[in-house]
Amino acid sequence: MTFEILSAEAARMASAPYTAPAEDLPPALAALDYDGYRAVTFRPAESLRLGEHFSAQLFHRGFLQRKRVALHLQPRSGPARPIPYESRLFDLGAGLSGQSFAPDLGFAGFRLHYAFPAMPAWRPKGFQEEFLVFLGASYFRLRAGNQEYGLSARGLAIGTGAPEGEEFPDFVAHWICEPEPQARTLTVLSLLDSPSVAGAYRFVIAPGDPAHIAVTAQLHPRRAIAQLGLAPLTSMFLYGANGPGARNAKPFDDFRPQVHDSDGLCVAAGGDPAAIDRIWRPLVNGRAQPQISTFAAKPVAGFGLLQRERDFAAYLDVEARQEARPGLWVAPEPAGGAFADGAVQLFEIPSGEEYMDNIVAAFVPKAPARPGTPLNLAYGLTTVGTEPVAAIPEAALARVASTRFGSAERLRPVNPPNPRRRLCVIDFVGPSLPTGPDDAVAAEVSASAGTLHEPVANFVPQTGGWRIYVEWRPPEPMPPGDVVLRARLVRGANPLSETWDATV
Repeated sequence: MTFEILSAEAARMASAPYTAPAEDLPPALAALDYDGYRAVTFRPAESLRLGEHFSAQLFHRGFLQRKRVALHLQPRSGPARPIPYESRLFDLGAGLSGQSFAPDLGFAGFRLHYAFPAMPAWRPKGFQEEFLVFLGASYFRLRAGNQEYGLSARGLAIGTGAPEGEEFPDFVAHWICEPEPQARTLTVLSLLDSPSVAGAYRFVIAPGDPAHIAVTAQLHPRRAIAQLGLAPLTSMFLYGANGPGARNAKPFDDFRPQVHDSDGLCVAAGGDPAAIDRIWRPLVNGRAQPQISTFAAKPVAGFGLLQRERDFAAYLDVEARQEARPGLWVAPEPAGGAFADGAVQLFEIPSGEEYMDNIVAAFVPKAPARPGTPLNLAYGLTTVGTEPVAAIPEAALARVASTRFGSAERLRPVNPPNPRRRLCVIDFVGPSLPTGPDDAVAAEVSASAGTLHEPVANFVPQTGGWRIYVEWRPPEPMPPGDVVLRARLVRGANPLSETWDATV
């Protein structure tokens, strides 16, 4: 199998009526609950060896993973071979002990393991660690060698936030390409299908720190698609340093100071590295209704959902280790095609549950997708930990390190405090900032509604960074939707920081 052959197959499928993936399951598998399904594990000794440094393990069908996904091994030469299902590949757990299932059951997905060069001394020689999972719809999760799984990427998002509901395309088949014996990269070919589109994907995977995937895709729409989300990222934000975030949101009763897999969206615009403009949008939860925010970027240099807070003390969660969750940065290639004109959209869905992904970010092309007109995509996906990182265009711009809101009546409070006086405090860090007080550094601020009072930019010797203080006074009456506040550090007409773009 090659990407060109797979693209031709996707075009053929798009010209025919859609057929949904099989979801038929034996009763015992259909009846599995969460714990029963988790007890079904792949036997490591049966791992599919892929050169010296990679291996693959497979996921059983059952519980919520009902759809059959065809898995193939593509040798370095010769035709692809289907990977046959056998019950002996799995420890089925106490609930299914002694049972076996027909060879046509198939699989739900797979995960890749890798022998990271820098492993702890106590690991046995040749030990391989899981770093990438393809499981469910077109979802996949990637982490670097020193990170924990967090947010997910997807092949495609269709109609996210639309009144008629979202459509979730499926990866219906994968071809795992056998690498050269000593190769440190691996290629996977994947076939995507849904009622609206069929597509071919090629993932060239390079694990490490950071981990990187070069994605090439060709999409063939079956019908016109007004809102096509390219390179979508999905994450969880429950609450953060700025509290619940949304207006009138109730605080969470939790011992942990913060709970989230990502704390903000970063968008970089501008093709010239010297003219890069970055926006940082802190994530928000607690609205009464889902919110869609649009960030025009022509051209888009990249975007990502990031986890900038990297201190364990900010979370205090020994098991979840949210300080080690990766960010993901999407960088369109010059030949990225459909990324030429459009906007990054952020979808924030109210949630009170930690297990629910309630954040989606994707690039939405300006022109709708149309049948008979293939869309060609090329972009990179890179894991992000502590910034700065090479993947994100720096352009000598300092980064937003934290966002906090509180009463502006700290020195002369009234009783009760006036809820219409809110203090915004934004911390910035980065090598572009002066390392001491500098009267030429100023705060540039704006508000879509209400007024901002007495913006001040101060050097913070305790952190070596800079801080903006500004008071926001809301309008009367308050508008029904979000109010957008913006702030950045400048010296004259020259920006020193990315733009903080927050909602209240």
